[in-house]
Amino acid sequence: MGPSALGWLLVIITVHSAGGFLSYGVDRCVFNSSELKDIEFIRSNYYNKLELYRFSSSLGRFVGYTEYGVKQAEYFNSDPSIIGAMKAQREAYCLNNVGIDYQVALDKSVAPTVSLFSSTPPAGHHPSMLVCRVYDFYPKTIKVHWLRDGQEVTSDVTTTDEMEDGDWYYQVHSTLEYTPRVEHASLKEPLVTDWDPSMPDSDRNKLAIGASGLILGLILSLAGFIYYKRKARGRILVPTS
Repeated sequence: MGPSALGWLLVIITVHSAGGFLSYGVDRCVFNSSELKDIEFIRSNYYNKLELYRFSSSLGRFVGYTEYGVKQAEYFNSDPSIIGAMKAQREAYCLNNVGIDYQVALDKSVAPTVSLFSSTPPAGHHPSMLVCRVYDFYPKTIKVHWLRDGQEVTSDVTTTDEMEDGDWYYQVHSTLEYTPRVEHASLKEPLVTDWDPSMPDSDRNKLAIGASGLILGLILSLAGFIYYKRKARGRILVPTS
């Protein structure tokens, strides 16, 4: 089985309470497709976190990993009925469950969400960088291409490997470093301009005007409140009979 093989497992736990020790078994189905020939059935037995022995349908026998596990493996391997029953689990247990997994999940796909923005590279040969974040997609394999005037850009491109989100989805980040250029008939050579991440003058002016209006409104409100309090203090109340 290759490193990309998928796994389906069932944990069978038997708890022995004496001293808090834990003995349990794990059945796994490792597979690359829903075909029986691409499926491996593995049953492992553990004591606490230590694997004692396991059966592998690819080997057709038990293998021990401790002194006790080796003895158990030799005992099981000497009994043809036990080996036959374990071999049958690949079809009886794995094949049916793997088929269900492919129907309900493994042949499904989720379209990625893409976010694109400009940033300043921490280091590099160019003053600007485009960042493309692709996330929440399934299955894992994906390719990100950068295009300029319809042609793919391959230089100054950095793309991460697919990263697991921890919820069955994946994400990948890709960056393109570039130098903004302006070409015009009035220019003898391209005009190179550094990208300024600060706020544009028009937006800065709008923000200043809005802030000035807010401050002026607060001053007028405070002046009105002071005037009202002074007028109220100078009134004389005459009781009526």
